[in-house]
Amino acid sequence: MGKKRTYGGIQPGIKWGPFTMRLPGVHVAISWPEAIQGAFLSLATGGALAPLMMQFFEVPFEVAWSILTIQLFWVWSQTVLFGDAYAAGWITPALPLVLVFLGGVSPGSEAVQAMIAITLVVSFLFIFFAITGLGQKFNQLVPGPLKAGIILGAAIAAFMSEINRVQTLPFTLITSWIVVLVLMFSIPFGRLPNTKAKVLMASNAMLVGFIVAGIVGTFAGELTFSIEWGFFIPQFGELLATVSPWGVGMPSWSLILSAIPISLMIYVLVFGDLLVADSLLKEASKSRQDEKVDVNHTRTHWALAIRNVGQMFTGGVLIPLHGPMWTGIQVFIMERYKSGRKALDSIYSGTISWYLLALPLGFLMPIIGIIVPLLPVALSLTLLLTGFACAYVAMSMVNDNISRGYALAIGMITAFVSPAWGIGAGIVLYLLLIGKNGGAIEGTASKEDKQVS
Repeated sequence: MGKKRTYGGIQPGIKWGPFTMRLPGVHVAISWPEAIQGAFLSLATGGALAPLMMQFFEVPFEVAWSILTIQLFWVWSQTVLFGDAYAAGWITPALPLVLVFLGGVSPGSEAVQAMIAITLVVSFLFIFFAITGLGQKFNQLVPGPLKAGIILGAAIAAFMSEINRVQTLPFTLITSWIVVLVLMFSIPFGRLPNTKAKVLMASNAMLVGFIVAGIVGTFAGELTFSIEWGFFIPQFGELLATVSPWGVGMPSWSLILSAIPISLMIYVLVFGDLLVADSLLKEASKSRQDEKVDVNHTRTHWALAIRNVGQMFTGGVLIPLHGPMWTGIQVFIMERYKSGRKALDSIYSGTISWYLLALPLGFLMPIIGIIVPLLPVALSLTLLLTGFACAYVAMSMVNDNISRGYALAIGMITAFVSPAWGIGAGIVLYLLLIGKNGGAIEGTASKEDKQVS
């Protein structure tokens, strides 16, 4: 059982500096539906990065999986140690940009140093905005329609990423999409009587989609499983020697300077994640007056810097970097959270429980044997929910036809060209189409943003 909070108050925890530590079972109640689903989906989605690290860093699967086990600790630390309400994850939209950058250098130690350079520059940006406090102010200065365009760009990019994947696993992926969307968002399904079966499926929507995908994929011949028994032995020595600064050294200044443009783009994407996170929390707070969620972007910036630097020195560099939120899972937890205290007593019950079992189960060979064939399904479901959430959040932020058209244009530029072009074109078009004063709609958006901040 977690500690009780006063009605409308913040969930108790242990304050240390700007952070708050909340331990599962001590400060927050454990939610087993989240813990069980989170274990499999965190391992499966995290494992999807293993082939990329094997390709670019030229390391065996054992080293790549060892990186991912340490990654799980640093992801979990966002909520447990640092006190953020977000279901932490990677900077997923940055993945295509990072792969392009790494493709410009030789695989192996040179690619590792390139990733170290990106990690250093991005972490410096997090620290700079944390010290100056400009991260939170920057959020308030960006016009509402431009925010909508950035978020819509993330939605378009997420859906675009699934075009090639669905062609390789059509029956598996489309079936899992339908199952998860119906269980989470279907209006007719929501109107059905709340039987035990319905409640059980709705509260485990991601896991149900995962199981159905495994069954359909097996019968369709799209998935095959190979189960081995035993325990996975992490290769920490080889890991530190091949994918960390301890082994390959620090990058040259020229490589660090070359990483600045992509790092600025990555920060823009992190900023977009924070916009989506705030919008989701603000929407959920309307249904949950019993809890005040502590949102602090300065604290989040410090946590992101610590997580990325900590990952680099203890578990090697990570493609595509630690980010503030796993959007698809945040959407899932928010939907559960909005249904009341019986489902989730606190937002932290969901975000902390999600990663609770992932780390210990990641060392069991039978689990790895089940997870590996389902890696594309987990990544696909995550991106699907990310796109779905970004789309409805972006559409809710604009109220007139000009702003809607503007947001779509900026979203398309961001997704098809680059985040940098999206921001640049967004500022120019905002001044030309809406004006620097922004009118009534911009005033409304600014007021809402201040309430979030």
